[in-house]
Formats: sequence, C-alpha cells, structure tokens
Amino acid sequence: MKLTPRSTADLSAQIAEAIRDAIITGALIVDQRLPSEAEMAEQFQVSRPTVREALKRLAAQSLIRTQRGATGGAFVNRLSFEEAYAQQITTSTLLLSMNAVSFDTACEARYALERACAPLAATRRTADHLATMRAEIFRQSQPGLSDEAFCASDVTFHRALVDAAGNPVLSYQLAGAVEAMQPLMNMITFTARDRAVITALHSRIAEALQNGNGVGAADGLTELEAETLALSRTVFSAHSVRS
Repeated sequence: MKLTPRSTADLSAQIAEAIRDAIITGALIVDQRLPSEAEMAEQFQVSRPTVREALKRLAAQSLIRTQRGATGGAFVNRLSFEEAYAQQITTSTLLLSMNAVSFDTACEARYALERACAPLAATRRTADHLATMRAEIFRQSQPGLSDEAFCASDVTFHRALVDAAGNPVLSYQLAGAVEAMQPLMNMITFTARDRAVITALHSRIAEALQNGNGVGAADGLTELEAETLALSRTVFSAHSVRS
C-alpha cells in the first residue's frame, strides 16, 4: 500500500485501514499473528510509534487483540455480535443526535425493523425470552417506578423481543434501533405517556409471542408505534405553545 499522508495521524489511519481491509477480505484470518511492530514499520516505511498508533485504532474497533510474553504480539480478534453491539449503539446515537432525523422517521424505522422480528420470535422464542418480557411487564406496572427505570425496562422488554427472533444479524442491526432510538423516544414522550396503556400493549405482544402468533405481535407493535407517534405530537404541540 502506498502511503501519501499529510500528517503522522494520516499515516497511522492508512496503516490501520490496510490491516482492516486485509482482515475483511480474509488475507488475515482469525487468531493469525500480525507482523511485529518493527516488521510493519519497515514494510510501511514509517516509525514504530506510528505503527503502534495504527494498532491502537484497530484494538479500539475490537479487530485485534494484544498478548504479552515470548509468544505475544498482535493477533486478529474474533469479533462477536455481542461485542459489536456497543459500537452499533454508539454510532446510531451519534447519527440521530448529530443529524436532522425527525422523530417520525426514527420511529418508522425502528418499528418497521422490530415488526420484521415478530414472526420469527413467535416461532423461536424460548421460556427465558418470555420470562424476561413478563418480568419487565410486572416491573412496569409498579406504581413507584421512576421514569428512568420505566424507560430502562421498556428497552429491556424490546431487546428480549428482538433476541427472541433467534437471528444474531437481526439482533445486531436492531441494537441501534432498540438501545439508541428507543431511549431517545422515551426521553421525548415519557411526560405524556400513560404507563398503563404501554404496559397493556406489552402484555398483548408477549401473549401473542407465547401463543406463536407473529401477526398478533406485529399488530401490537403497530399499535405501540401509533401510540408513540401520538404522544410525540402531544409533546411537540405543547412545546410549540410554550415557545
């Protein structure tokens, strides 16, 4: 790879990109040991600190791991879906907060994706998934529950629904929708929502999944989407009046 950087930071970024591309294409495989810092410095014709900075970038993305000792070094990491959730959530949160994405647009995307999980969850849900959803429904019905705790319970309920689909790719893709979009939606609508209505809809969805009724679960999500949109309009309308 030819490096034509404008700064030392550019050099480390280009080296990291070259190694990342090699991992993605399979030129470097899981658990393979990378060349030493000295060997990479010679290969890329840069200093060892520049190589070290590139390796830090890759480690931050969980693409490599380092080991100490005589048999140590930098190795290609096996990135799991669970480990990638945090990055997906962070990226989704930043995208929503930094760009002009309307509440309606985010809501539409989140529920469209979650409804896709309903038929799979209806056939693949386990007793543990149902137990988690039932536990959160019970928690949400408690009168002394704080708004923050209710929001957290809401996220846990929908995370269980998504995971019940038994598809790690869907769970990864929806990590941003459920654990980034939903908290933002909750923050906007929590002052207007009727907890009893939300909890009742959650109960309908859980019951449909228990009965293997994917259509019923999807219908419940559609009603929940309509309720969320109605609440947001109430909040935004009230805010406009005060302004």
